[in-house]
Amino acid sequence: MTEVREVIIIGSGPAGLTAAIYTARAQLNPLVIEGAPSSTSDQPGGQLMLTTEVENYPGFPEGIQGPELMANFRAQAERFGAEFITDKVTRVDFSDTPFGVWIGDDEYRAKSVIVSTGARSLMLGLEAESRLLGHGVSTCATCDGFFFRGQHIGVVGGGDSAMEEALFLTRFADKVTVIHRRDELRASKIMQERARNNPKIEFLWNATVSDLLGAEKLEGVEVRDTVTGERRVLPLTGLFVAIGHRPNTELFEGQLDLMDNGYLMTFDDRSKTSVDGVFACGDVQDDWYRQAITAAGSGCMAAIDAERWLEAQEG
Repeated sequence: MTEVREVIIIGSGPAGLTAAIYTARAQLNPLVIEGAPSSTSDQPGGQLMLTTEVENYPGFPEGIQGPELMANFRAQAERFGAEFITDKVTRVDFSDTPFGVWIGDDEYRAKSVIVSTGARSLMLGLEAESRLLGHGVSTCATCDGFFFRGQHIGVVGGGDSAMEEALFLTRFADKVTVIHRRDELRASKIMQERARNNPKIEFLWNATVSDLLGAEKLEGVEVRDTVTGERRVLPLTGLFVAIGHRPNTELFEGQLDLMDNGYLMTFDDRSKTSVDGVFACGDVQDDWYRQAITAAGSGCMAAIDAERWLEAQEG
């Protein structure tokens, strides 16, 4: 008979690890399945493992490296008794209780589950991209814009997110070049107007990024004209990829209600999902803020929601 846990947490970014800290302190003995090191979609520690300097997380006036911050989160959860499995969940069954979670053929059961599998930024698919991520290439202007003061940087994309990134980056950069594969933007009219009216923003139409230059940091961006095929190098020292995000929800299709954009649906301004006893937190259900601090806060919420739900079941 498989042991039935009080709570299983799937995912180990700021949301999942905060949920682990709170549930462990509540004596719920959480099992955290933190993801597989080789997986880009649900690696242990989440997206902060790809971030070098984190300067906007409260409590670290000099900043902290993303992996170090996540290691601190994990150590704190372990201190209170959270148990970790470093592997990838392959299947779940939320149709009946206790809920089932599988890693290959290994089955785990729990009275409650907290989903914190996060989201991943859509990337360009270039060979140099992973090497230069955090070294001139970024997916988050609010996280990294501060490091590009006085520089000429680029933003890839044509939607509202790309315009928001470009506008935010004008606070720091001397010039921002928006690189878009079409000759018109997908962004809303108001966002287009704001970007077009900003003297620091210029547009490069009908262009895609074909290569990233630099061994240890970004030194230039090669772009290809989608009409003529001509290639040229832009002297950019920063490039922000803003072509969208994809929540890691494939595992839960048919099990939990999703929003139209694929994010998990939560209810009553809390972490409740469409299945009683299953909770969600962090970027897997947050399509708006997508910050480490808001993810951690929602992890706290999910832990408290799960604890109170378990108490109600017993009472």
